[in-house]
Amino acid sequence: MNSTSESPQHSRRRALRDILLYGLCGGVLILILKLTEYRFLVVEHSIEIYGALIAALFAALGIWLGLTLTKKKPPTILSDIPAQPADPFVTDEARLTQLAITPRELEILGLIAAGLSNREIAARLFVSENTVKTHSSRLFDKLGARRRTQAVQIAKTSRLIP
Repeated sequence: MNSTSESPQHSRRRALRDILLYGLCGGVLILILKLTEYRFLVVEHSIEIYGALIAALFAALGIWLGLTLTKKKPPTILSDIPAQPADPFVTDEARLTQLAITPRELEILGLIAAGLSNREIAARLFVSENTVKTHSSRLFDKLGARRRTQAVQIAKTSRLIP
């Protein structure tokens, strides 16, 4: 047998081997070209890719924080139970005389504790607003307070008002 007269089975194997070899070489060549293209893409557009990755990271972090911070808490049910004092309130008369607080100043102190403004107190007591300011400033001096809230707090702890 010479080289020109090969068996048909042998020539099919050789053709199959050549096709597989060419296919494998073509696949490797395409893989090399794609890797080169990928490397070129990454090198050429690296800033945009890194920016997109950082943006995606911060977007995910923002969504997570938003969901965590705005999570609805279970409702708290409060029931109003009226507090009954053990004994009725009695003004400490000794403290009133010690501080020399007049009945009008005590009345104004009670209205301040009720949350009324100077104008509202003046309208309720039928006096001028300046009169209310004068009584209030004298009251603050006697109690040693600088603010309305501080005066009310001192008066309550001294048992001057309920």
